[in-house]
Amino acid sequence: MGEFMECCAVECFHPETVSKVKENSLSEAEVRKLAEIFKALGDETRVKLLHALSQEELCVCDLSKVVEMSQSLVSHQLRVLRNLKLVKYRKAGKMVYYSLDDDHIINLFTQGLAHIRH
Repeated sequence: MGEFMECCAVECFHPETVSKVKENSLSEAEVRKLAEIFKALGDETRVKLLHALSQEELCVCDLSKVVEMSQSLVSHQLRVLRNLKLVKYRKAGKMVYYSLDDDHIINLFTQGLAHIRH
């Protein structure tokens, strides 16, 4: 059987291609923030919360029932998502309603879901 090559068989590089890619590199701040977002998305509870919020604006009470966790634990996870600007909230009297922050988050979630279902 043939062996799968994980690296080039010869040492070389393509200066023009490398230069072009390096010119379009992310800033260190962009790398850090993007890594934080993907790290947050690596948590199953937060994925469940984002999925629920992609369908409907929900209060913490409803979210805790959807993900079957205490309001305290849900609130903690929402704080992480809020700090990363993935979700936002609004107060209505004594109620706090959460929703996805913007269409970018919906697109990110939808694309990820489409990828795994492909």
